[in-house]
Parts: sequence; structure tokens; C-alpha cells
Amino acid sequence: MTRPAFSRIAVLAGVVVVLDQITKLIALARLVPGTPLGVIDGFLALTLVLNPGLAFGILASVPTGWRWVVALLSVVALVILVQVALRILPRGGWPDHGGLGLIFGGAIGNLIDRARFGAVVDFVDVHYRGWHWPAFNVADSAITIGVALLAIRLLGERTSAPRR
Repeated sequence: MTRPAFSRIAVLAGVVVVLDQITKLIALARLVPGTPLGVIDGFLALTLVLNPGLAFGILASVPTGWRWVVALLSVVALVILVQVALRILPRGGWPDHGGLGLIFGGAIGNLIDRARFGAVVDFVDVHYRGWHWPAFNVADSAITIGVALLAIRLLGERTSAPRR
């Protein structure tokens, strides 16, 4: 990976971490855990939730003494992402670098929460007629957008490859 590519990825990751941590500090200071604050009636609320599990609450029921396993899985995912960045995408363009920066920033933001609180601070609550999407945060949004960018790139690469 070239130095400018690394710089783009690092700067974007840093921006995501800063935005993520600022929004989480505001949520922690102003929201009451589990009490929704309506933003768009019937659709969007801000609800403070501490998620000890992985994405969408997977492994949230792991006993407190075993939460280090969840943190370890997060670190393993980050190491795998580094491998992807170093081996598969060295010739990538802005979408690749943007996707990687978003994913790295989101992963680091959530790891900071795990180190500080033993859980990830989530607060965006999307719901409709009693159905709730799992609460999420800026880091989760960055990871999702980053994965989508990389997936679109990989799908585009496969469809444009010559057939044999």
C-alpha cells in the first residue's frame, strides 16, 4: 500500500474515531439508559444502550468474566482487516481506501468503548410499529458503509472480469 493510500485511510479512520467518541460522550452525558428520547415519532429515537456483545448483540449474554473473548474476537477481526488491506487492496482507489478507513475507524471506536466500559455505547434506535433494529452508533454506521463500499467494488470487479 502506498504512503498516500495509507494516509487517506488513517485520516478517515481518525475522523470516524473522533466523531464516534464525541457522539458517545454526548449520549452518555444526556441520555438515560433504556429511556427513549423521540426524534422522529414512530421511527427514530435516541436510546442509550450498553452492548456487551458483538454486532447486533451477538454474544451479549456471555458472562461478564468471559467478555474478554468478545474483545479478542474484535481484535482478531481488526487483524484480518489489516491483512486484507496489505495483501488484497494495495492498488485500490478512493472507494477502497474510504471503505478501509471507515471500517478501521469504526472498529477502533468500538474497541475504545470495550476497553473503557466493557461494552459498546449504542444510542441510535430505529423502530417501526413495535419492531426495533438493534441500537447502533457512528462506529457501527461507518463499518456498515465501509463494508458496503468494499462489497460493491468486489462485485463490480467480478462482473467486469472476462468470462472463459
